[in-house]
Amino acid sequence: MLAIFTKLADWMAYDLFRLTPGSHLGEAVHFFIEDVTKIFFLLTLIVFAIGFFRSMLTPERVRKVVAGRSRAVSYPMAVGLGAVTPFCSCSSVPLFIGFLEAGIPLGVTMAFLIASPMINEVAVVVLAAAVGWKVAVMYVAAGLSVGIIGGLAIEFFKLEKWVEEYVWKIRMGQMAEQTVDTSFRARLDYAWGQVKEIVGRIWIYVLVGIGIGAVLHGFIPQEFFIKYASVDNLLAVPSAVLIGIPLYSNATGVIPIVEALMSKGVPIGTVLALMMSVAAISLPEMIILRKVLKPQLIATFTGILFVAFIGVGYLFNAVLA
Repeated sequence: MLAIFTKLADWMAYDLFRLTPGSHLGEAVHFFIEDVTKIFFLLTLIVFAIGFFRSMLTPERVRKVVAGRSRAVSYPMAVGLGAVTPFCSCSSVPLFIGFLEAGIPLGVTMAFLIASPMINEVAVVVLAAAVGWKVAVMYVAAGLSVGIIGGLAIEFFKLEKWVEEYVWKIRMGQMAEQTVDTSFRARLDYAWGQVKEIVGRIWIYVLVGIGIGAVLHGFIPQEFFIKYASVDNLLAVPSAVLIGIPLYSNATGVIPIVEALMSKGVPIGTVLALMMSVAAISLPEMIILRKVLKPQLIATFTGILFVAFIGVGYLFNAVLA
């Protein structure tokens, strides 16, 4: 089915624009057209479908599902819910407060907040369409593992003292369950609202990511990546994590860059480390979390994820070399 986007890009780049196949500009424009049409089609389709079935899911219900569980259940459940919930970084503060108020341990709460921006079903499907299901499954497994390990590390070091004092004083109480319209029409309206909200929020980052990917694909020679980003370069993985921190995007927006880097021969571990860094420890995410976390906990949180992402990168590079 996705071959139609390749044919569309062939026609537009080489027939309509009369660019030369195999040229730098031709390859870049072809990449841009194919990824723009393919990714936005998949985004709209997947967000609508998932929004329809997610119409009954609210932050309050997520909180209630996790509350009161044992550690052995709560950690996998927290990262699993983080992976399938639509809550973005703007929801981090109320979710964080709500989880702690419900008696959910700090480590479990942080595990949820790690997994939520890193993994979502839209990004997984788009990633699979771009570079294959094998890579997508590996990314999900790595993201869930990092979420659990990061949460356990924070719980082990007992860092509750580095949560802002006012958070512990808040008593949200038992909020009244809102009446939800579960009719078919209401679910369709909710699903379309999700499309407008999510696509409307991230479209610019997706376009920027595709643009960067097109430049990498069309103009940067493969020899450059072989020299500086090969498995033999031990600094490639830490550099990828560092490069990802100042970038502001989400897992979906960085996929075109992942696709372009992999097409140039950049090792999978290095690419996944970059993708995780962009999604989970970007500067805007840290600025938002500063409202509820003291600088010491933010630094510890970032450091744990930094080391974890480097470990994931080295591990995948070694196993799949």
